[in-house]
Amino acid sequence: MSIIVDYKILNPIIKEHLPKYASEGSAGLDLRACIEHVQTLNPSETFLIPTGISIFIKDPSYAGLILPRSGLGHKHGIVLGNLVGLIDSDYQGELLISCWNRSNKAFLINPLERIAQLVLVPIMQAKFNLVDDYDATNRGSGGFGSTGKT
Repeated sequence: MSIIVDYKILNPIIKEHLPKYASEGSAGLDLRACIEHVQTLNPSETFLIPTGISIFIKDPSYAGLILPRSGLGHKHGIVLGNLVGLIDSDYQGELLISCWNRSNKAFLINPLERIAQLVLVPIMQAKFNLVDDYDATNRGSGGFGSTGKT
């Protein structure tokens, strides 16, 4: 299943490095740092990195998720400052990546480096129904840890 997503190139330096799937089975498209100079991301620091592109999903039954790259997170502690970026179907602005260095070492972000990934997911908008009470379940309002450890 696929959808057509419109995009714009906002910075010409990204033109030769547009998001693409790395393999036939890839779920995410790599997003690159559209910066002109190396950016140092110091420990515990966040930095908003432009991608040089905007997208317009249009179809409200889809959204985009910006996710960290697993290698950057595991090996270098570089994750997203907002943990997951949500791109609504009607958003048309530049995709920006909030990078957070959760490690104790400075990290250098190079121009055009793959820094995050974009995944398109189906969305279902709910209609809410106001009730006076719910039908009882075994769990009820039991929260964190209420179902046990195993």
